[in-house]
Amino acid sequence: MFLSGTAIALAVAWGSLEILDKAFPPPLEVVTQTSKEVMDRDGNLLRAFAIPSGHWRLATTHKDVDPQFIEMLIAYEDQRFRDHTGIDPRAMGRAAVQLASHGRIISGGSTLSMQVARLIEPRTERSFFAKFRQMLRAVQIERRLSKEEILDAYLTLAPFGGNLEGIRAASLAYFGKEPRRLTTSEAALLIALPQLPERRRPDRYPDNARAARDRVLNRLAVVSLIGNDEADRAAHLAIPKRRLPMPALAPHVSETALRKDSQANVHHVTLKRSVQQALETVAMDSAKRLGPKISVAMVMADALTGEIIGEVGSSDYFDSSRSGWIDMTNVQRSPGSALKPFIFGLAFEDGLVMQETIIEDRPTNFSGYRPRNFDMSYQGDVTVREALQLSLNVPSVRLLDSVGATRLMVRMRRAEIKTTLPPGETPGLAIGLGGLGISLKDLVQLYTGLSNRGKASIISNGVDARAKDGTNIIAGEPLLQPAAAWQVADVLAGVKPPLGSMQRGLAYKTGTSYGYRDAWSVGFDGRYVLGVWVGRADNGAVPGLSGYGSAAPILFEAFSKSGVGFTPLSPAPVGTMRLRQSELPVSLRRFTPYLSPLVSASVRESAPQILFPPEGARVELSNQSDGSTAPLALKMQGGRAPFIWLANGKPLDKASRKRSGLWQPDGAGYSTLTVIDAIGRAASVRVFID
Repeated sequence: MFLSGTAIALAVAWGSLEILDKAFPPPLEVVTQTSKEVMDRDGNLLRAFAIPSGHWRLATTHKDVDPQFIEMLIAYEDQRFRDHTGIDPRAMGRAAVQLASHGRIISGGSTLSMQVARLIEPRTERSFFAKFRQMLRAVQIERRLSKEEILDAYLTLAPFGGNLEGIRAASLAYFGKEPRRLTTSEAALLIALPQLPERRRPDRYPDNARAARDRVLNRLAVVSLIGNDEADRAAHLAIPKRRLPMPALAPHVSETALRKDSQANVHHVTLKRSVQQALETVAMDSAKRLGPKISVAMVMADALTGEIIGEVGSSDYFDSSRSGWIDMTNVQRSPGSALKPFIFGLAFEDGLVMQETIIEDRPTNFSGYRPRNFDMSYQGDVTVREALQLSLNVPSVRLLDSVGATRLMVRMRRAEIKTTLPPGETPGLAIGLGGLGISLKDLVQLYTGLSNRGKASIISNGVDARAKDGTNIIAGEPLLQPAAAWQVADVLAGVKPPLGSMQRGLAYKTGTSYGYRDAWSVGFDGRYVLGVWVGRADNGAVPGLSGYGSAAPILFEAFSKSGVGFTPLSPAPVGTMRLRQSELPVSLRRFTPYLSPLVSASVRESAPQILFPPEGARVELSNQSDGSTAPLALKMQGGRAPFIWLANGKPLDKASRKRSGLWQPDGAGYSTLTVIDAIGRAASVRVFID
């Protein structure tokens, strides 16, 4: 009879619980209302955002926390956590006896499940009815969640004082680290704080916090877990007495990530936290040294994959005097001389010059355009290498006049970058000295072609990962031919570092816009490209601002502190070398620009043209009787003798009056053939050798 009555009572209780579950389910959705997080490429937290209530509540699972903390928490708070179904009768009985005998609460009887019930549905009063309701909720929670999920809810919602909720927020705020690895002292403090979070805050009440931590360390169940010696050692350690700010790295990239997917709570970006932190520190310190209202922006990208590993939109996001909220990596500004390497690259590619070719730096009138050097002086006769290293304006414009401003724009479009010309303007010689607008990101993308043997990569926005094939290299024709890209990189690698900076083997170029409004420096090694912009976000002039004096020192410091190491520049392509001036053919010892249309009209011969092999041809060489590969016959027409043939920038032989020649390729792959006549006119074709 007794058993039957018990069974009926249990059945009624079970049925009532089923009805309660359906009618009044626990509000577990609170557990999922967590802070939005931005994580770096390795899963490290870059930035977190508070929830609408203003609390920091970072989603946490037991796998995110030091295992010893979990065991100490259970030993201190709920020793039979893994066995009960929400209520621990023994703990409740012990608490009731202690309350009756002492007249006050000595130890609580709440299980972790009951504490989770209180956290998801805070009670407004302390009464037996509220406690009973909490117990029912705990049973409901146990029916819905696994023990691990209940732990996760507690670790996410537990209060730690102020607007800190959850162990991750507390660990970051008090220890400056994720809770994956905690000392015994740190674990004990984090276990003690949620009981009286406001009265035990270590940043306000350090004595209370220490006493609470020591009570955890003295609990018999905890001591039996960690040992007496470890408990004593932990009790002698200091506790933190200040609260650290929550991670707030990469603010501009973080906002981009949130805009891209506003519903997701966790966002992964391509940045690397150690690199990002180093670049932000350098940018902030540099801007302070340079003066008020000046900002610094930086972009560091992997030239092969196109992924941005560090991006600084401004020197200080929260500094309104520097307009820190503006992301200067995306703003188009005048690049000054930063585009000159690509002018020289086209000249190398066309066979117009070699590094030791002499070129004039003297006052010159280009149909009304009279460029002057930055220091208002002229060097006279210089080598092409010196002209690029010294960033001389007149030689750069001479070469641009020969290769064509429109052609330079076509190459930049080939690299899939966006530029802006002044309203109503067409591409002219001024673009070589900064007469267009380009963003820092696009400039870095352009320079990936110099780091990566002429092939530019589409750099990500810091949010999108690389393409499925592992790279973002732009398909189709390269920005520059490999030989020309190597020549430019070789020249830029010889530029002296700014005063006070160590030589890292970087190839770099600087630029200063008209009116001292923008200072640029872009450097690269065999893997990474770093671009630096310095100036005012409001486009105001900064007297004395320059690429070499202002931006280049930041470039070298940031590259050094980024921690990416140094990757040697790519070796010279087969058949490409740096020739001494005495080794150059006569027509390449001094640069002779193309003749003006008026002069060329008096020249009987038409411009040279290569007849064979034709542009884009795929040539399969035949084998000779001795097993060697037969040379390729070259034919051309027009031009004025003598002629010089070049393969990938290297002269094939001495000047000849013949309009034919032979070339023995070094191997399979793409090659560029060029012929130059006596008055400097050139023709080039690109072929593929099987």
